[in-house]
Amino acid sequence: MKTADFDFELPDSAIALRPAQPRDAARMLRVIPGQPLADLHVRDLPGELRAGDVLVLNDTRVIPARLSGQRTRGDSVVAVEATLHKRASPARWSAFMRPGKRLAPGDQVSFGQTPADGLRLDPLTATVVEKKDGGEILLAFDLEGPALDEAIKARGAMPLPPYIAAKRPEDAQDQTDYQTIYAQADGSVAAPTAGLHFTPELMERLEAAGVETCFVTLHVGAGTFLPVKVDDIAGHQMHAEFGEVSPEAAARLNRARAEGGRIICVGTTSLRLVESAASEDGTIHPFADDTAIFITPGYRFRAADGLMTNFHLPKSTLFMLVSAFAGLETMRQAYAHAIATGYRFYSYGDASLLWKAS
Repeated sequence: MKTADFDFELPDSAIALRPAQPRDAARMLRVIPGQPLADLHVRDLPGELRAGDVLVLNDTRVIPARLSGQRTRGDSVVAVEATLHKRASPARWSAFMRPGKRLAPGDQVSFGQTPADGLRLDPLTATVVEKKDGGEILLAFDLEGPALDEAIKARGAMPLPPYIAAKRPEDAQDQTDYQTIYAQADGSVAAPTAGLHFTPELMERLEAAGVETCFVTLHVGAGTFLPVKVDDIAGHQMHAEFGEVSPEAAARLNRARAEGGRIICVGTTSLRLVESAASEDGTIHPFADDTAIFITPGYRFRAADGLMTNFHLPKSTLFMLVSAFAGLETMRQAYAHAIATGYRFYSYGDASLLWKAS
C-alpha cells in the first residue's frame, strides 16, 4: 500500500493544545465496523464494556527527555538540542539531535540549564559515539545509572510532541497533564496518550462494573513522531522500543480470554506490545525485549479485541495501525466524522473506542 492511501485533510484548529478538564470529559467516538458511529465521552467507557473484560494499560512514565546544551569542537561552539529516544546502556542513550548535521563522533556536548530556583547546575557532559541510520545519535554520558537519571531530571524538559511545541512552550501544567495517573516505570519520551483520559473516579467505576485492568510497560520513543518518508509503506523502518509483559500479566490476560472476556488495549503502545507477546494462536507469553512491530492493513490480530486510542496524524504509522484494526474505509469515515463534528486531535485530544473488524 502507498503512504498516500492514509492521507486526509486536517484543519490546524483541530490540534488540541491542552487536555479536557476533567480528563474523562473528553469526547469518545465509538467505532464498530459495519455499524453507525456513536458520539460518547470517555466517562461513558464503563457502559461500553462488560464484566470480565480487561483493559490493558501502559504504566510507563515520561521522563524530561529534552535537553538543551552546546557542542564543543576545538574553538567551535554550537547550540544543540537533544531528545533522548532509547536507553542503550546505563551510561548511553540514543537521541535525536538538532542540528544533527553539525555533530560528529568524538564531539563533546554539555547539557545544563538554569532551574526554576535560579541556581546554575553543573553541565552534564556527553560524547557523540556514533551517528546511526534514521537520524539517531548515540551519546555516552559522564554519569550512569541512577546518577544519570537524576541529572537528566534536573536539567531536562517535558518532551511535548512537535505539533504542540511548535505552537506554545512547555510549562509547569504539562508536568501533570502529560503523564498518566498510573505511570510507574521511568523510560518514555512520549506519553501513551490514550491513558491520559483516565481519572481515579473512572478507574473506580470500571472496577465497580467488573472490568479488570492489567498493566504492561512499553517505553515510548521519539520515533513515534517521525513521519513516514517512503511512498510504499513496506519500505518504512520502525524504531525499536523496549517493552515488558510480566508472567503475571500474561497469565491474567490468557485467563480472561479463556473465560470469555475481551482484551481492550488502551493506546497503540499497549496493543503493539500485546501483539508482540502473542503467538499465532492468541496465547500471550511473558515478554521483555525490544519490539519494532509495524502493523498495517492485512495484519492478523492475535490477541486484541478492542482499542481505545486518540486521533492520529495523517500518513502516520498510528493511522495505519487503526486502519488495520477497524478497516481503512471505516477509519476514513470515522475521521471525516470526527473532523466535521469538532473532535480534538493528537496527544491532548479526544479518544476513539475501536472494535476489531471481523
